Parts: sequence; C-alpha cells; structure tokens
Amino acid sequence: MESLENLVNPLAISEQYVRARGPGGQHVNTSSTAVQLRLDLARSGLAPRVLERLRELAGQRLTREDEIILIGDQHRSLQRNRDAVRQRLTALLLEARKQPRKRVPTRPGRAARERRLEGKKGQGRKKRLRKPPDSGM
Repeated sequence: MESLENLVNPLAISEQYVRARGPGGQHVNTSSTAVQLRLDLARSGLAPRVLERLRELAGQRLTREDEIILIGDQHRSLQRNRDAVRQRLTALLLEARKQPRKRVPTRPGRAARERRLEGKKGQGRKKRLRKPPDSGM
C-alpha cells in the first residue's frame, strides 16, 4: 500500500489528539488517545477529478471548510489509533484515484424481450380471470 505522504501534500494533513469516547474506565478519562485527522483539500495538491470523487466518497466527513475529518478511537493506544486513521485516509484516497468505468449502453437481447412480453401477457391473463364472466345475452 502506498504511503500517505506520497498521495497528498503532507502540509495538508493535520492531527489532533483528543479524549476517546465510550467505555474504558480511568484510562479513557485521563488520556487523549483518540486521533482526529484533518485533510485540507485546498492544500492537498490533488487533481480536480480526484478531488471531485474524494468529495463524493467522503460524504458527511466533509466539512464546510472543505476538509475531511476522520476520527480514530477504536484502540487503547494513541499510536494504533493514529496508524488506523491514516490507513483509512490512504484507502479513501486510493479509491478516489481510481478512474470510474464508463458504462457502455446496451440493448436487451431477443430472449429478454420475449420474456418481458410473456410476463406482460401473463399479467393480462391473470387480470382477465378476475373479471366477472359476460352474460352472453
């Protein structure tokens, strides 16, 4: 896997260490082991197409200031949280760098058209059977 520094400008990344949430007793209450990683997209040095895909992939992790914020607090140690959140950002960047495949429009084949028409005829037959019979007079 590529390193984070090779993917974006290192100056665009900032880390902040905050208190973790959730259970953990005294350890959680007294130590700042959670990592909040911010990626400033304006300073990232990424191509416009990659930035566009990255904004789509980021979803609600994207702020109004055009930053992506990832928080890591799954582990007890700060270093493991830091590594985990950096790996998540690297995976997000690699996914954004992938060129999406162009959809090649196709038409349904003859067998598919026939199946569709048979289905429609079957529905018509079913509805005709629901009608009351004609009196014939």
